[in-house]
Amino acid sequence: MSPIMMEVIEWFDQAGTGIVQRYPEQGSGDIKMGAQLIVRENQAAVFFRDGQGLDVLGPGRHTLSTQNLPILTRLLALPWGFTSPFRAEVYFVNLKVFTNMRWGTRDPVAFKDSQLGLIRLRAFGNFTMRVAQPLLFVNSLVGTQGSYTTDQIEDYLRDVIVARLNDFLGEHLQSLLDLPARYDEMAVALKARLTDEFHKYGTELVDFYINRITPPEDVQRMIDERSGMGAVGDLDRFLKFKAAKAMGDAAQGPGGGLGNGAAAGVGVGVGAGLGMMMPGMLAKSLGTEAAAPASAVITCPGCQSTVAADSRFCSRCGRQLAAAARCSRCQAELSEGARFCASCGQAVAGR
Repeated sequence: MSPIMMEVIEWFDQAGTGIVQRYPEQGSGDIKMGAQLIVRENQAAVFFRDGQGLDVLGPGRHTLSTQNLPILTRLLALPWGFTSPFRAEVYFVNLKVFTNMRWGTRDPVAFKDSQLGLIRLRAFGNFTMRVAQPLLFVNSLVGTQGSYTTDQIEDYLRDVIVARLNDFLGEHLQSLLDLPARYDEMAVALKARLTDEFHKYGTELVDFYINRITPPEDVQRMIDERSGMGAVGDLDRFLKFKAAKAMGDAAQGPGGGLGNGAAAGVGVGVGAGLGMMMPGMLAKSLGTEAAAPASAVITCPGCQSTVAADSRFCSRCGRQLAAAARCSRCQAELSEGARFCASCGQAVAGR
């Protein structure tokens, strides 16, 4: 009896991005009983025959025989025995953790901000994943493809992540201004939501990170301006400081060091203008505006209250205030009850 020709079936992932590799890549192959199947520590091998997944083999060297493939034994019970080749496919599945997989929004998503109104956001991050159930993964995502890489699954998972991110932002986030302090919290919550989505396809989400969520450039400028106003603080005091500094710069020398006659004239003009403005600004700053000249007052003869000199009645007791008498010779004002003019000595008629 001639010995059975041995075959060795194995897969090396040279690029490090392969998730599934099919043997053979197209159709099914003749696999002899007694062939050697080598499955590495970070791999699993899934057998398919007639479109049906038969068994999943773990790490190690496997001799394809009726002793270690009981499922194959039942399906390959041919009249001429178990030494004939059988047609099947083997899918090698990489079980390692795939790192540095990226997700992000292709187009900005609309978000209603409680402080900024309706704005559009872009979000970016990365995640790590691995295959947890090889047979389910092959059946749900790979199908009959000859190979399957991280680039292919990344496109699909990116859409799943962005969809769940949109839901989360609408339910839990009030304003874009609250984002920086909530990245870690959001990443944990989103990972919990995405876990079931990954499990449906036989994969496991190991880590999930949000790197940044950014608004358009015009919204960013608006936020920067708002931050700048907060840094300025009291705008009135800030303007006074700037004016005082400008006056000091103008006073350093003719033209502020501009170096020509015209510039010197401008500098002198600016200094003179600020010089005229500064007293009023300082007075306003110190609360010592120049007091208006005090108006003339007289004393009410009834209640001795002080009233304006041109008043006809006392604002306190209502007494009529007569106009002051004048000397008939010199027209000097006579005090009440005077019998002679204090200026020229003329006798006051009727007194």
